Amino acid sequence: MFSVMFFLLVGATAGLIAGLFGIGGGVVIVPALIMTLDQLGVDPTVVVHLAIGTSLAIITVTGASSALGHWKKNAVSTKLLSQMLPGLVLGAVCGGVIADHLQAERLEQYFGIFMLALSLWMMFSKPTESRQYHANSPVMVAAGTLIGGFSALFGVGGGVLNVPWLTRNGADLSQAIGTSAACGFPIAAVGAATFIATGQDESMLPVYTSGYLYWPAFLGIAISSIPCARLGANLAHYLQAKLLKRLFAILMLLVGLKLIL
Repeated sequence: MFSVMFFLLVGATAGLIAGLFGIGGGVVIVPALIMTLDQLGVDPTVVVHLAIGTSLAIITVTGASSALGHWKKNAVSTKLLSQMLPGLVLGAVCGGVIADHLQAERLEQYFGIFMLALSLWMMFSKPTESRQYHANSPVMVAAGTLIGGFSALFGVGGGVLNVPWLTRNGADLSQAIGTSAACGFPIAAVGAATFIATGQDESMLPVYTSGYLYWPAFLGIAISSIPCARLGANLAHYLQAKLLKRLFAILMLLVGLKLIL
């Protein structure tokens, strides 16, 4: 019960930050889970894998809700989604399998590098504009595979990679965000299933786990992150987008450095 209450707090914090900065919750949830599981005394050899697998399971729930909302507003391009879907599924499986073969310390360092690269990109990138370039189907599948692989490997929804790619292929920003949300659901669902499967034979897992899915964290964070993400999204309207982007980039920079060091 104490663990569930603690994860409710983590979920509220992660949801608030994710909603406030308008980015996939995995970038917030994975570092928070790594630090929390460490504090709870979970074996270090499984902490990072548990954090990523649980994050993907949480994104499956929250991402489905987000994708449905965008779908109702006709903000999902079924053409772009269908072109990328095979690659997204293949990439998610590959990302989960690769993660299973990486040592926890190495995977944590790679995630830290990913956070650093993402923070620098957010600091110095210019606003993405829609372009009338349309990749052919093989290129879309290849792009989906890369996006799905990186997203599943690091337990994130893939929005930071999907949105620029979709806008480059003719989607306006609102449609790119909506389609990205729809793309994030199969990535998270397949990635989470892969982490559950690959963790079945791991002997160092704590109780209340299914492979690399830690149920107390999943329940606590999923329940509290959804309403707090909405609160964060509402608060974001009172702050400048440029300021939010830089603040979140600094946050990711600090977290990335901590994970690496």
